[in-house]
Amino acid sequence: METQHRKLTNQTKQTQLTVLPDDKISFGQSALLGLQHVMAMDVYVVPFLIAMLIGLQTGQASALIQSTFIAAGVATIVQTHFCMKLPMAQGPSYVPLGAIVGIYAASGSGDLGWSTVLGASLIGAILVIILGYTGIFNKIVQTFIPPIVGGTIIFVVGLSLMPVGLSDNIFNGAGASINQNIYLALISAFVLIICVMLGTVFHQKGRLFRIASVIIALIAGSIAANIMGVLDLSPVSQAKWFSMPQLPFADFSFSFNFSAIITMVIIYIVLMAETTGTWFAISNVIDQPLTNKQINRGVIGEGIGCFIASLLGSTPVTGYSTNAGVISITGIASRRVFIAAGIWFIVFGFSGKLAALISAIPSAVIGGVFVIVCGIIAISGLQVMKNEHIDEKEMYVIAIPVILTLALTLLPDDFLYSLPTTLQYLFGSPIATAALVAIFLNKILPSSK
Repeated sequence: METQHRKLTNQTKQTQLTVLPDDKISFGQSALLGLQHVMAMDVYVVPFLIAMLIGLQTGQASALIQSTFIAAGVATIVQTHFCMKLPMAQGPSYVPLGAIVGIYAASGSGDLGWSTVLGASLIGAILVIILGYTGIFNKIVQTFIPPIVGGTIIFVVGLSLMPVGLSDNIFNGAGASINQNIYLALISAFVLIICVMLGTVFHQKGRLFRIASVIIALIAGSIAANIMGVLDLSPVSQAKWFSMPQLPFADFSFSFNFSAIITMVIIYIVLMAETTGTWFAISNVIDQPLTNKQINRGVIGEGIGCFIASLLGSTPVTGYSTNAGVISITGIASRRVFIAAGIWFIVFGFSGKLAALISAIPSAVIGGVFVIVCGIIAISGLQVMKNEHIDEKEMYVIAIPVILTLALTLLPDDFLYSLPTTLQYLFGSPIATAALVAIFLNKILPSSK
């Protein structure tokens, strides 16, 4: 029976993926496909937002973006090659934004404010490593996240990102009118779908189109943006080819404040709830169930990544769920691709020109690809739940987190910032809130079985 199950699993993998996680592919292919993941990730957005929110000078903002790229690269390699050993890219999380701004302001702003943010992030990361090393987090997952809850979490990961992609990237994307943004998003989405369909219909002959579908879509969208006159490459020409990143204790330091540390620990708990959804999404796409060892090592990897980010003067990093959608689209799940992506991140961190080139891609072009990827992630969640018996209890376990996700995604900022600080951190992450509610409802609602 077990042998038959393995055969069925392998058949499923072969239909979904053309390259499995442990398959070896050439250096050139790895480099190209790794670059594709990097281009689809918008890694520069979080440090850009932080710089804008706390009023950093141009030089300081550039240094933060550099550090973020390098931290994302090192964390990706650590998680993919040494810890969780899944095809996964790490990048800066949006979850701590409010906390970072709050700690920075409460600590007097300036160098002291930033050093307090980094000190709190450093201690929080150490606690995350301890959670993984002791296996406590894994016990929490085993006890509280059965398939119905796991599938719901994956679904809301995709669902919560869709309005962000549509609103921030397309409808309100900077540098172009709403009409231009919609056209650019439609062009990149259309090219992506065409490339995937070519790969599906023509199999081996069309394989290249499917594998490189994301990068082809982004290039096509950028060409269209250039024709429209909204592609601004002037920051690329002004940027330096090579520039040193900031160094700890030379360019910045660490300060430790108890209330700031408690705040960041709460953020890390929310962050771990969110990243669990990413792990399930990737696990489902590659059709490999997460083992206890992987979850523990994943938590350790997450903690190490955040620790390294703090040492580099950047903010916490986490697994990006968008990459699960890219894997599903391209059919390429090789860990070598993600190690290459990590190397690209580090290269971009040392080269202002290359980083500027990535950030020059219009947000609407990325949005067109991003929204398709979000839809695929959401469908992955439904696939996890498809074999589960859905009775009245299960309907509420699924429905209420979905409603909450949409409600919190659309929640006006004025109302959010009027709430107590702890609730701001929690409600600022619809995925984490929905995950916690799904877990809670699954435990307290009576079952009809």
